[in-house]
Amino acid sequence: MRTNIVHPGADKLTYEIREIVEVGQKLQSLGVPIIWENIGDPVAKGENTAPWVKEIIAETIASDDKSFAYSPTKGLLETREFLAKRRNALGGVQITAEDILFFNGLGDAISKVYTYLNPSARVIGPNPAYSTHSSSEGAHSGSAHITYRLNPHRNWLPDLEELRNKVKYNPTIAGILIINPDNPTGMVYPERVLREIVAIAREHDLFIISDEIYGNIVYGDEKFVPLSQVCGDVPCIAMKGLSKEIPWPGARSGWIEFYNKERDPSFARYAKTLVDAKMLEVCSTTLPQKVLPKIFSDARYTTYLAERTEIYKQRANIAYEIFSGVRGVTAPKPTGAFYMSVVFDDGVLNNAQKLRIDNPKAKHLVESMLTDVAPDKRFVYYLMASTGVCVVPLSGFNSDLYGFRVTLLEPDIEKFKKTFDTIASAIKTYFKS
Repeated sequence: MRTNIVHPGADKLTYEIREIVEVGQKLQSLGVPIIWENIGDPVAKGENTAPWVKEIIAETIASDDKSFAYSPTKGLLETREFLAKRRNALGGVQITAEDILFFNGLGDAISKVYTYLNPSARVIGPNPAYSTHSSSEGAHSGSAHITYRLNPHRNWLPDLEELRNKVKYNPTIAGILIINPDNPTGMVYPERVLREIVAIAREHDLFIISDEIYGNIVYGDEKFVPLSQVCGDVPCIAMKGLSKEIPWPGARSGWIEFYNKERDPSFARYAKTLVDAKMLEVCSTTLPQKVLPKIFSDARYTTYLAERTEIYKQRANIAYEIFSGVRGVTAPKPTGAFYMSVVFDDGVLNNAQKLRIDNPKAKHLVESMLTDVAPDKRFVYYLMASTGVCVVPLSGFNSDLYGFRVTLLEPDIEKFKKTFDTIASAIKTYFKS
């Protein structure tokens, strides 16, 4: 074309969590049965939405025709008021309904948060990174996403000294991203760490984004502390949603909460920009907003969450025990969300390692894809073609660490154990090849 129509950040839009599916589907078409451990969808993995939640949704659809209508741009007022009251009851910074903005899922929110940020303003995020954040942030600036390291040898705690130095010596950094509980590691940020991050933001006049979509899925010794309880006077955005805890990912309903919006004119104008951008779309999905207060205030909800988190705790313990018996990897026990990341120790991977693939067509496909791939992706390809287990390489999470992410979602406990035993056995065989 006479004018280049490609966005300068187009090459930053990668999402390994779904991209690996293309390889899996090709292998499936060649006769390899695939066990999908790539994506965090509890429903797709076989978890049933509670009958009482379905009843609330069905009753709302049957009795309220407005559940089929547009909602206001920011979201239904009564739902935003409910959420603001619920938020304020926890203490910390106080908000009103006007500080809440609904989106079509947090993917939509994440995209807009970075798209409408000044292209020269950067947000530093964790490494490993959740791909939607790192890709969106990198694309908005047309540059590689800037990160601070999470240390697998310290239970994935962030390297605060690195964060502090990168913020200090990179004046383009305007914000700090945390994902709490973390995806892909399953780490929950301790309160003391959150307070140190807030102090860094305050010292350097930054804002903070806290993705808290897994805030109610915590099952370790570390208590989840919402950013709102520690942010003080620092401008912040907290991201929330329905998709993981009900679970209802297909609802595509998430929201952000602005904290201390009026304390900084630039941040206030940025917040208004996000509202204006949402206005161009008219609104977000109405039905999930209609039922949200009914579900969250139902007496069965707390018990429902407790039962689900206990199940994830049991699976985390099983997975940790299995990988603890594998030399050459580091696999901290997750304490939140439903993911576990396994890191290969330095020097254990090389380009000669392989797994036996009995299917000749699958073997040919995988070996045709090994040119210039990261060492952990090479392992993932061999694992999938040899055993059928699909995991996501950690290098796909904008990370310089080699490893993979696996989910804790398989509801059949025997199949869960077998899958993790299969991965562990494959790692041992791979190292010996």
